[in-house]
Amino acid sequence: MGNITKIAKFILILLSDNPETLYIFFPIFLLMYLNSLFVNLLIIFLVIADSQLHTPMYFFLGNLAFLDMSYSSVTAPKMLSDFITMNTAISFPACIAQIFFFIYFASSEVLLLAAMSYDRYVAICHPLHYIEIMSWKVCGQFSFIVWVFGFFYSLVHTVCSLRLTFCESNIIHNFFCDLPHLFQISCNDPFINFLVTLTLGGALGLVAFSLTFFPYTRIFVAIIRIRTNDGKLKAFSTCTSHLSVVFIFYASLIFIYLVPTTSSFLTINKLVSVIYAVINPLLNPLIYSVRNKDIKSALRRQVHLVTL
Repeated sequence: MGNITKIAKFILILLSDNPETLYIFFPIFLLMYLNSLFVNLLIIFLVIADSQLHTPMYFFLGNLAFLDMSYSSVTAPKMLSDFITMNTAISFPACIAQIFFFIYFASSEVLLLAAMSYDRYVAICHPLHYIEIMSWKVCGQFSFIVWVFGFFYSLVHTVCSLRLTFCESNIIHNFFCDLPHLFQISCNDPFINFLVTLTLGGALGLVAFSLTFFPYTRIFVAIIRIRTNDGKLKAFSTCTSHLSVVFIFYASLIFIYLVPTTSSFLTINKLVSVIYAVINPLLNPLIYSVRNKDIKSALRRQVHLVTL
């Protein structure tokens, strides 16, 4: 691998040093994680099972649910285990694997949110041609780009991280492995890694941010032109869920990767990491399902079929 390291494992830092506090945290985060799995799996099931949800919007929502469920599973099980055992050690290969999958799912979600913005733009600005523009072929192509690009994007960062050497400190000041914290404890100069992260991350962020928010300028113009208030409210309501997810996701992402990992920000960084890695995957499906009449109707239909 080209990486000569004197350290075979890292030590993660939990959310609290007090064991009693961790015993309180355990059932709370376990319940959040299990709820995240349940709600996301429920959305995936409904999107697959209910024919009325076989639309581009819910196709992308099913992808989002799978991504949320996946990247919370990269960090939450290890964190929950550490709460009980107090053994926060993680091997070097496991740490690298955690970094790869976390970046993979997170970067894929950035691109998926952009695809969902385009879907909302077509639905509101070109409703008569929606089915033609957002065909299943186009949806499949978008999905392919999201998953494949996310894989190679994560692979580049992971391969670059293998050049780092660790010979002194092995303490990662977070409850999971992430690139900024590895840079912080590396023995050799991580300038190349910083450059790769800044270049690729900046390019991905700029492109995804533009593709996510530019369609909304056209959407808002189209909504303003709608004459009836009911029409405006109905059009805007189809975007509020997506916008809420986007703002929460980008806010936590920006804080984690743009705010320096200095000692004064370590506690705040860990709290934001919890929101990003554990709470977001639970909030996203709730935001989409609580106010979504189609999801509620699909759930009632499936319950009715089961109880017949």
